[in-house]
Amino acid sequence: MTDASSERSAPTPWTDAGARPYVRIEHVSKRFGDFVAVNDLSLDIYHKELFCLLGGSGCGKSTLLRMLAGFEEPSAGRIYIDDVDMTDIPPYQRPVNMMFQSYALFPHMTVLDNVAFGLKQESRSRQEIRDKVEAMLELVKLSAFARRKPHQLSGGQRQRVALARSLVKQPKLLLLDEPLAALDKKLRESTQFELMNIQDTLGVTFIIVTHDQEEAMTLASRIGVMDHGRIVQTGTPSEIYEFPNSRFVADFIGSVNIFEGHIIDEDNDYVRIRSTSADCTLFINHGVAASPGGAIWVALRPEKILISREPPASTGENCVQGTVEGIAYMGDISVFKVKLASGMSVKVTQPNLIRHAEDRIDWDDAVWLSWHAASGVVLTS
Repeated sequence: MTDASSERSAPTPWTDAGARPYVRIEHVSKRFGDFVAVNDLSLDIYHKELFCLLGGSGCGKSTLLRMLAGFEEPSAGRIYIDDVDMTDIPPYQRPVNMMFQSYALFPHMTVLDNVAFGLKQESRSRQEIRDKVEAMLELVKLSAFARRKPHQLSGGQRQRVALARSLVKQPKLLLLDEPLAALDKKLRESTQFELMNIQDTLGVTFIIVTHDQEEAMTLASRIGVMDHGRIVQTGTPSEIYEFPNSRFVADFIGSVNIFEGHIIDEDNDYVRIRSTSADCTLFINHGVAASPGGAIWVALRPEKILISREPPASTGENCVQGTVEGIAYMGDISVFKVKLASGMSVKVTQPNLIRHAEDRIDWDDAVWLSWHAASGVVLTS
């Protein structure tokens, strides 16, 4: 089996101008009366991708998933899977399966019968059903539980039964609606890697809907961030996190500090921004495309900021003083809330590298915050 990390370091089809999208969503809209759930949305997804649709409640991600499954008809636009127009094809004729958030297992059936249900409906031979179900249970590590009923399983085991049932018919596309939402944090984290390994082994294209940013960052080859029925940014997890294209995306993905300001000096390879909220001049070591005199914002992740009682070597730019007004010890990291003279509170995270660190920064300490010129991301909207 190919290791998931090596698979993701391989060439990526979405960077190849000649690559053929496996799933094409072309100008799709969905209206419920006057409400527009999905608004003129276009998206390409490639073969063997694990693609995450990420967004808050009501952004349209589940409606889009249901249109891919055939449970909802688009009000406008077309949907193609493997170059075949699926827009008007009923759900039962699509090469698609869907795994629901509730898992929807049959409580009176055993694990084996739940997984075999779809194959039996298609009148497959007994031998084929037996072989496929045994192979799938082996893949999801449930062979020893084949004779149990759903109520005799843990939440993680029920999730794997639902996954096996969805995959046993070998769909071209598997749709997963919040598949890990019912699991506790530790089980959810371990199941994420199991899901990635299963997808990598089978080579089936996965589209996952989730509102959980960490889940999307862990699972996805690419993420599509949705807001008000539109895809506002598409990219790999690192692209979405490190290079958000708007304040909405920067704020939605992880923690971030956003400083408002205006440009006071710029060239092709740098820009200086004066920010009242940051109470300092922000220096960015690359040029930006922005309207002169207009408002501009700098997004700065908490882990990019250095915190110290002592001033850095240079205190001219990307450096500000403040007072610690809150500390949260998280085990692997500590989170500091630092109040600046401007009144703005800045979040800073610091790894706890030493178990009993001496001279630890404490509440009400006066501190210096500083960061590298490449750490900030300039946003114009």
